[in-house]
Order: sequence, then C-alpha cells, then structure tokens
Amino acid sequence: MSAVPLPPLPPAADDAYRPGGRSMADLADTEHRQLLELVDQVTDPTLAVERRREVQQVLTAMVSRHLSAEEQYLLPSARAALPDAAERVDREIAADAALLTALKALGGPDDPTLADVAAQIRRHVTAVDALLVPLREVATDAELIRLGNRWVIAEEAAPTRPHPGTPATPPWNRIVEPAVGVVDKLRDAVTGRRTQLSDLTRRAQR
Repeated sequence: MSAVPLPPLPPAADDAYRPGGRSMADLADTEHRQLLELVDQVTDPTLAVERRREVQQVLTAMVSRHLSAEEQYLLPSARAALPDAAERVDREIAADAALLTALKALGGPDDPTLADVAAQIRRHVTAVDALLVPLREVATDAELIRLGNRWVIAEEAAPTRPHPGTPATPPWNRIVEPAVGVVDKLRDAVTGRRTQLSDLTRRAQR
C-alpha cells in the first residue's frame, strides 16, 4: 500500500517503475530557496524602491502558488504518512492563512509590516522542511515524483494573489483554487502585474 495519498492515476505495473518528472520534495526545496532569496531582496534597503516593489509582486504571487500546492499535496501526504503529524500539519495550515492575510494587507516595500511577513516566510520554510525530512524516508521516489507532477499542475492553476478565506484542505481546495486562479490571472494580465521569477530577470536585463 502507498505510504502517501497518491493522486488519482493508474497504478504502476511494476513497483520499480520511476515516472518522469521532479519529486515533490525537490520542488518544495527549490521553491523554498527561491522564496528566501526574494525575501532577502525585498527587505534589502540598498535596492531601489521600484525594484523592491517588483520583487514584492513576484514574491506575493510565488507564495500564493506555493502554499496552494503544498496544501493540496504536501501537507495531506505528511498527515497521512507520518505518525503524529496531524497537529503539525494543522499548525501549518493556520500559519499559511496568517501569512496570506499578512500578504493581502501589505502595502508597498516600505510597509513596516514587511519585516513580519519576511519572518513568517522564513518560519514557513523551516517548518515545512522539517516535515519533508521524514516524508522523504517513508515515501518512494515514484510516489514523490507522481505527487511532484500534480504539484506542477496545481501551481499552474493556482491563485497568484493571497486568498486566506479559500478552503485549505482537499478536496475543496483542489476545486476552488483553480477557479480563483483564473480570476487572478485575468487581473494580472489587465494590470501588467509581475508574477514570475523570469519577469524580474527580463526587467534586470533591460
């Protein structure tokens, strides 16, 4: 029996089969590093205000997508596979809502609450990393890759703005978040808002 709640895909015919794609754990690790780098930039007083404003837009979008994917796949997997993880997962869901609420209320890059938001993001990375260590030990590579493939799909459809009031657990978050994401992406297109790391790279190269 699978150690984690796998997405609804056909079962593998061979236990040694390794699907294509990236592991959910590796995706989370990569995004955590990216988030920490953006936090360092947005709180760097030596950067121009306009640059920090652009970084803040991308950071907000990345956190929104990242938390959506985590709540759809990583946290349910940890709850199911790790003994005594339920309370830790519940704390993370509550912390995610608090972080989204803080992001939604955040003003520009000189907002004094930005330091608190940065601290919440750093705390999130530390807490979820602590769940990933034992999850890697109980889940197979194939399971983590299958979950990683679903993670990528979830992020592509996820909201790009903070919505702390949306459902935070399956199945409802997997239904509601893509619908909210459609509206967010329309707003982003109309306003020209930056939502991807590549937006910052293109801007810097001009």
